[in-house]
Amino acid sequence: MMVIPLPSFLLDALIAVNITITLGIFLTTFYVKKPADFYVFPSLLLIVTIFRIGLNISTTRAILSKGAGLDVEIIKAFGNFVVGNNVVVGLVIFIILVIVQLIVITRGATRVSEVAARFTLDALPGKQLSINEDLNAGLITEEEAKRRRQELRMEADFYGSMDGASRFVQGDAIVSIIIVFVNIIGGLIVGLALRGEDINTALRNYILFAVGDGISTQIPALLMSTATGIIVTRSAAGEDFGKDVVKQLTIQPKIMYISGGFLGVLGVLPGFPTLQLFAIGAALVWLGITMERKMKIEEEKEKIEKEREKKERQIESIEEVLSFEPMEIEIGYNLIPLVDKDQGGDLVDRIKLIRRRIGNELGVLVPPIRIKDNVSLDPNEYVIKIKGSEVSRYKVYPERLMVISPPENFNIQGIDVREPAFGLPARWIPPDNKKQAEAFGLDVFDSVSVVATHLTEVVKDHASEFLGRQEVKSILDSLKSSYPAVIDAVEPNKNLGIIQKVLQNLLREGVSIRNIIPILEAIADSLEYTRNPEVITESVRQSIAKQILKKYADQSNTLMVITLDPELEDTLAGYIRETENGFIYSVPPDLLRSFLNILSDKIKNMIERGLTPVVLCSTRIRRLIKEITIRTYKNLVVISYNEIVPPFNVEQFDFISLELGARV
Repeated sequence: MMVIPLPSFLLDALIAVNITITLGIFLTTFYVKKPADFYVFPSLLLIVTIFRIGLNISTTRAILSKGAGLDVEIIKAFGNFVVGNNVVVGLVIFIILVIVQLIVITRGATRVSEVAARFTLDALPGKQLSINEDLNAGLITEEEAKRRRQELRMEADFYGSMDGASRFVQGDAIVSIIIVFVNIIGGLIVGLALRGEDINTALRNYILFAVGDGISTQIPALLMSTATGIIVTRSAAGEDFGKDVVKQLTIQPKIMYISGGFLGVLGVLPGFPTLQLFAIGAALVWLGITMERKMKIEEEKEKIEKEREKKERQIESIEEVLSFEPMEIEIGYNLIPLVDKDQGGDLVDRIKLIRRRIGNELGVLVPPIRIKDNVSLDPNEYVIKIKGSEVSRYKVYPERLMVISPPENFNIQGIDVREPAFGLPARWIPPDNKKQAEAFGLDVFDSVSVVATHLTEVVKDHASEFLGRQEVKSILDSLKSSYPAVIDAVEPNKNLGIIQKVLQNLLREGVSIRNIIPILEAIADSLEYTRNPEVITESVRQSIAKQILKKYADQSNTLMVITLDPELEDTLAGYIRETENGFIYSVPPDLLRSFLNILSDKIKNMIERGLTPVVLCSTRIRRLIKEITIRTYKNLVVISYNEIVPPFNVEQFDFISLELGARV
């Protein structure tokens, strides 16, 4: 079109196609529910603009080459309709249309596009974090999360493209004015100089053709400008634009009454068209009455529906009040990049791996871990909560790296702290000093690794809290088809609470319940002579002794242990009292303090030798030793003599004698 001359009938067809396409695009903007749903609009805007400019060039060629003999019917029709018998009026009308498009619509749409693009991109990290939180909380599926992320990307791309595409509309309006004046001036030169036309005829013909050409292309341009303004100013809605306009403009009947009354007052004043104003005012008042009646009917329906739903939702409301997130992490503002994939954060992916790894290791299903920001926290702080209660908190520095157990001659300055998972001395150092720290043979971790390790240990320490009766029942139900005899033997309907306590006791000491069939068989055997969960737990431990010992023995199946003087064991056993609800331990404070002090020294010696601290004692006091040491030494392993089975053997590392009891 820009190079090859086109016949008149084809120009008429292409101008009609141009008007039709732009009208279709204009109407489409009314019916999309979200601006990003019409994501091809920026590309269409460019294509249609180039197409229209090509038409302008072709029609300009036809006007200048044919002069008064121009036979493009649409151009002549628009020119005669607008210009009529007065070329000046026609030219003024055309200029007004172009100015309205350029200054009012196009400039406004361009500004809105810039603001929308900026705010959309600024809000993108927060929206992505919200999707990750919902996914971690189990509120949405992986597929739903992918769909939402895709929508966010499309929305960001759309507004970014619209920011640039709106410049095409602005340039198109300026080009339209230039082409009109080119047609007029060029036509006068051609008409007067080459064709010998008189000035009046030339002025009339070429202004008529120029305005007709301008209007035939300016109407589609105006439609595209308006469509651009509509689509960038729309918010996401549940219905199309027309329904939204009707719904929101007719939401208040009083507005119709006031508007109708105002027109009625104008109709009374001298000089105003009384009949027309009264007719429109009466129509508005009637519309207000109709709207008010409809609203009253809707309110009655809503009232009845709310009463019905209120009764149905009473139980749900109580559940909402009593419910807690099984597990959640609240993070300060500076830690948001750790969970934002666009900023390189992979904490969400690591949490998935932690849940899967602990599930495979301990045999317990770790619930989804929700991550949310909390502005009341220190920007670098995070809090780990289980069922609404805080269990741990720590402060990390995303812009630094942590080194574990730095020696005294480690001269890199930093922030000295305690590592959160195991309480080891640590230091936060600048990332530029990583190679220097590794040269010292130190372990270096980024902040995400610190949080992930801390979270892993917290989940392991509290794994028993994720195993309620409902979870135990689900486990037993899943095994019933494969192991009916075992499930019938433990009588879950009668002994569900006992089974739960035994499994929780095992998890508290880091014993996996993944291989649960031997555990259930041992429980069934023990239920024949006792219902005490602690006694049953000891029997279960003996039945799965190989599983327990394998975790702590060396390659030769040997365990280095701390043993107790038999007389000291007798002394401690005297402070155990059995009740209907279990055992009560009443060790005197002085004896307890002395025992823990001596045990502390021996544990320290084992750790310095690179050994796992293990205490070996009789079955009757194993539980007591674990209970009195768990707060101070949560990772201390306590096993009984009955748990030592082939091929494992023990070697005494140290000994705690009766002198402790005698001194007390």
